[in-house]
Amino acid sequence: MIRTENLEKSFGKLHVLKGVSTSFEAGQVVSVIGPNGSGKTTLIKCILGMVVADKGSIFFDGKNIGRDFQYRNNIGYMPQIGRYPANMKIGQLFSMMKDLRKAVTNTDNELIKEYALEAMFDKPMHTLSGGTTQKVSAALAFLFNPKVLILDEPTAGLDPLASEILKAKILKAKEEGRLVIITSHIMSEVEEMADKILYLFEGSINFYKTVSELKTETGEERLGKAIAKIMKERMHV
Repeated sequence: MIRTENLEKSFGKLHVLKGVSTSFEAGQVVSVIGPNGSGKTTLIKCILGMVVADKGSIFFDGKNIGRDFQYRNNIGYMPQIGRYPANMKIGQLFSMMKDLRKAVTNTDNELIKEYALEAMFDKPMHTLSGGTTQKVSAALAFLFNPKVLILDEPTAGLDPLASEILKAKILKAKEEGRLVIITSHIMSEVEEMADKILYLFEGSINFYKTVSELKTETGEERLGKAIAKIMKERMHV
């Protein structure tokens, strides 16, 4: 569904992506992880068209996106920190987004209901807590039934119940045959949801394996321990 070929990106002298070639298929949850500064956010922003790679290509459904960004209509994005017009009310935000995407008539309002956002539609965005802003971001990501969901630290700031609601929604999207790409520092959460792990290190892919492969290769039952064991071996610690 999404494929990258030899993606290169530098910011000044900082070489952030170093020939990243990979693919993400429909019907799975892929977790992109790695240390801070490993290139995770840059890779995601390249896929979203928010950052233009210096070299390489990105393909969506087999088509080279080039500078044609229409493919983004098929992607729902949840940023780690949502930034919205401060004085806009929640209800106005959803109305505005629906006006911008009038071609989509069958919207997914499940998270709006699950998070009881309708009762807060008159609240301005600047009055919301971080957790409520996250709920709005999650509901917006799923709103237009996208083929692909890219969720950056999706449960950060959410209370336990809200987190469980979102995780169930992510797994439901996978069952519906959609592609979900998540970043997360919470390994227990990744273990719950992800089918495959893409580990970036210093701008390159260190490994891209299924969760079961990682556990089998290391003999570890917990994903976090399996990843730590692999990285220690590769860094000769």
